[in-house]
Amino acid sequence: MADLPVRFKERMKALLGEGYEAFEASYDKERVQGLRLNSLKTADGIREDWEEEGAHALARLVEGQAGLCLEKIPWVKEGFYYGSGRPGKHPYHEAGLYYIQEPSAMAVAEIAAPRPGERVLDLCAAPGGKSSHLASLAGDQCLLISNEIHPQRARILSRNVERMGIRNAAVLNETPDRLAEHFPGFFDCIVVDAPCSGEGMFRKEPIALEEWSEENVALCARRQDEILDAAVEMLAPGGRIIYSTCTFAPDEDEGTLSRLLERFPELELAELPDYPGFVPARADWYTPAAPGIEKAARLFPHHLQGEGHFAAKLVRRGEEGVRSSAPVQPARRGGKQPDLSTWEEFCSQTLTAPLTGRLVLNGDTLSLLPDTLPELGGLRVIRAGLTLGQLKKGRFEPDHTLAMALHPCDVRQTLDLSADDPRTLAYLKGEAISGSPELSGYVLVTVDGFPMGWGKASRGTVKNHYPKGLRRLG
Repeated sequence: MADLPVRFKERMKALLGEGYEAFEASYDKERVQGLRLNSLKTADGIREDWEEEGAHALARLVEGQAGLCLEKIPWVKEGFYYGSGRPGKHPYHEAGLYYIQEPSAMAVAEIAAPRPGERVLDLCAAPGGKSSHLASLAGDQCLLISNEIHPQRARILSRNVERMGIRNAAVLNETPDRLAEHFPGFFDCIVVDAPCSGEGMFRKEPIALEEWSEENVALCARRQDEILDAAVEMLAPGGRIIYSTCTFAPDEDEGTLSRLLERFPELELAELPDYPGFVPARADWYTPAAPGIEKAARLFPHHLQGEGHFAAKLVRRGEEGVRSSAPVQPARRGGKQPDLSTWEEFCSQTLTAPLTGRLVLNGDTLSLLPDTLPELGGLRVIRAGLTLGQLKKGRFEPDHTLAMALHPCDVRQTLDLSADDPRTLAYLKGEAISGSPELSGYVLVTVDGFPMGWGKASRGTVKNHYPKGLRRLG
């Protein structure tokens, strides 16, 4: 059993009463593992034979090829427990077929339920589980801004956005206050998976045990208040905030919500879906509790297969769809129009259909921005839209990001490998591999029909263009 902090145990005994014994016993159980399938990899005809079945067929493929036994998670459409196995080491992981994610955490994006045409903000987004889930649910039909305040974690977030093939996202490295200045009343949906004391992760992350203190609980509660103030400033009338934590502390859960509703009476709590194992928040655990606080939900490890979590949905009163506008990101910078002839030549030789969006050239890097992406000037931008590649002297060099966002039907040439083909591992190590002599120029290297990256073919050999920073070392 985890060596739980004494003051934490005393508090939970007082709160749970007779239920505490079952709660404490849950720490003797082995924690469950989860992965969430990426529907972006089954959309738009990537596999014609999957048109009707989508993620169900993908689940069967992952089970069979990755050697996993998948069991459905009740509260998420594309989430599965996987028991034993190492899905992070399989080529399907590099291909973005799934995201390894704690099962309870998957509830947040399901509650957010982004819709096509919406503007969505994931305010505390690293490492990218919830952002990739939001994108998977809405496809490329919503604008997604994913933000992370810590630079190193923001870069990890950006890499996961790339791996999952997300086209419609911008990854920022900003404070909530700076974003609020830039985006007042702009977003239809804001996800705030707030930094917290991590009590719900004691079984999963031992460091949460080491760092726990009552002082840290109070510090986190104050930080949550500040983050939510900024979130409300960015929320359009009729919009919704999904607030979540991975802690049991009432000050950070019922308390944070109650204080928020007192500061912003235009907000109201909304009902959550009736997911199995979710229990209502407790009005008697915080004084004074906001009316309707029981509409929020607590996820306890002795009530379901997952770690500790808290989730709530808040709606801002007002007419839905009435939101502020923001200047659109300019298509091209500078006065002189750039020479895009090498990009156009690449498109005609490599792609089967034009890509939609607005071209932006920053230095030698060419990107494709969503039509709805606003001006981001003055903000720290890690990634905006889809990085297409670099304009080199006399040639265009496609970026790995473009490869991960394409489907095999989008390109003229593919080299499809099976998961157990030795060339698959060789490719992921950065080695040149053999290919058909008929292939020439850029080819999309795929595993069982799913993109892994670019190669350049000549005379039966495919030169490796898999990024050096992603290559396997062994």
